[in-house]
Amino acid sequence: MYILLFHLFYFACINLLVLLLGYLIIKKRLIAASWFMFVFAILTVHLLFMHDHPIIRMLAIIATTFTAMKVIAVAESYKHQKLNLSFKQWLAFAGGWAGMRAQPFETLGQAALPNAWPLVWQGVSRVIAGALFILLAHLLLHFSHSTATIILVSAILLIGLSLILHFGMLSISAGMWRFSGANTYLLFRQPAKAISLTEFWSKRWNIAFSEMTSVAIFRPLKAKTGSPVALLLAFAFSGLLHELALSVPVNSGYGLPMLYFIIQGALVLFEKFLTIRKNTFLQHKVVAKIWLFFWLVVPAPLLFHPQFIKQIVWPLAGLHYNF
Repeated sequence: MYILLFHLFYFACINLLVLLLGYLIIKKRLIAASWFMFVFAILTVHLLFMHDHPIIRMLAIIATTFTAMKVIAVAESYKHQKLNLSFKQWLAFAGGWAGMRAQPFETLGQAALPNAWPLVWQGVSRVIAGALFILLAHLLLHFSHSTATIILVSAILLIGLSLILHFGMLSISAGMWRFSGANTYLLFRQPAKAISLTEFWSKRWNIAFSEMTSVAIFRPLKAKTGSPVALLLAFAFSGLLHELALSVPVNSGYGLPMLYFIIQGALVLFEKFLTIRKNTFLQHKVVAKIWLFFWLVVPAPLLFHPQFIKQIVWPLAGLHYNF
């Protein structure tokens, strides 16, 4: 326990250092330095928590990744314009918001913005719904421990945890920041309404990641490599970040999340090719929905591989089962 406390103390120091140095880096537009700090911070936290519980390792790596990526994203997005973030606004953005666009925090400290309470209550309802899904998973295991039940329970747990975090806590966070004048927004925007993988990944699912890869990877590389290559590299980078979050903590499944996002990137390029050729294949709504659902769900075991499910998803829900 004492060792873990020391690790958490050093983790806090590392992230505080990233925040403090990060503000100097973005003021000076030191893009290369921001990438160096990202690599250094992630590697240090990885080594620091190498022998801790996988859940602790995952949370530490994810938190540090988001903090360090904020420096890169802001340095890139403000490199051709004046930095309008005060140090206080930077700390609030980098340490308290999951999105990657700093501009909404330029108004932090001004009058409260509308739609704050609806976002908070929407988030609360999703947290409750997620808790009910997890309860359902517990109940199912009382009746059966078959392979089919284990697969079903794993899927239900992923949905429940996503409702709590992605659609719940992040929505509450967006609403709370709006009370302080920050123009925050939903980071998960009704993904069920998407009718293509392009729309799903760019406008509906995890806007923080799409903002991050667009600002840090796609835009800087587009002029040098062309849009198709830049887009594939952006998806590959997203795969790398998911390797850090899903494979490294459990020391297993390496390459599978990367493969999942390479597949997604290739399919998005294919959709763009169909659009250019004015192919009507995905213009039928039912066909488009089947296409979207198939390519999101069928390769999903690559992303949520068995050891991640076993060592992180089940324990997070208070479940333990040998499978």
